Amino acid sequence: MIADETALAQLMEASQKGDRNAYRVLLAEVQLWLERYFRRRVAPAQLDDLVQEVLLAVHTKRASWDPTRAFIPWLAAIARYRWVDHLRKVYRNAEEELSDHDAAGDGDEEAVLARMSLERLFVYLPDKQVEAIELVKIEGLSIAEASARTGQSESLVKVNIHRGLKKLSALVEKAE
Repeated sequence: MIADETALAQLMEASQKGDRNAYRVLLAEVQLWLERYFRRRVAPAQLDDLVQEVLLAVHTKRASWDPTRAFIPWLAAIARYRWVDHLRKVYRNAEEELSDHDAAGDGDEEAVLARMSLERLFVYLPDKQVEAIELVKIEGLSIAEASARTGQSESLVKVNIHRGLKKLSALVEKAE
C-alpha cells in the first residue's frame, strides 16, 4: 500500500529526527511510489536502476526537506529531475550508437522508445521551449551556447526550459 501525503511527511519528519524504523518504512513506501511514477515513463529494464538513483538522491537530500512543506511534491521534483537526466543519457547513447553506424541491438529499442515518448510529449510544447530543452537538457549545451544558437536571450532560454519542463511534468502526471 502506498502511503498518503500526511503519512509520508510524518515518516520523513521522524526520519530526520533519527528514527531508523520510520526511515526504513519511508524508503519502502517511497520505492513503491517511485515504481508507480516511473512505470509508464521508462522501459521496464530501466525501472529498477532509476528508482535506486532516486532513492539515493532522497537519502542524500533528506536534510533539505522542510517539514512545513508537502513531501510528495518534493519527492516528485527529485524524481522528475532524475527522469530528465535519464532521458538525456538515453538520447545521447542512442545518438552515439547511431553515429557509429552499429546494427540495431536490444538496447537500441529502449532508446528509440524513450525518444519516441519524448517526441510525443514535445508536440504539446511551443517550438522555442522544445528547442531550448533539446539543446540544453538533451544535447548538453550551456545556456550561453543555446542562446547563441537560437537567438533567444539567456534569460529566455532559461524561462523556456523551466516552462517546458513544468508543462512536460504536468502532462506526464496527468496521464497517470
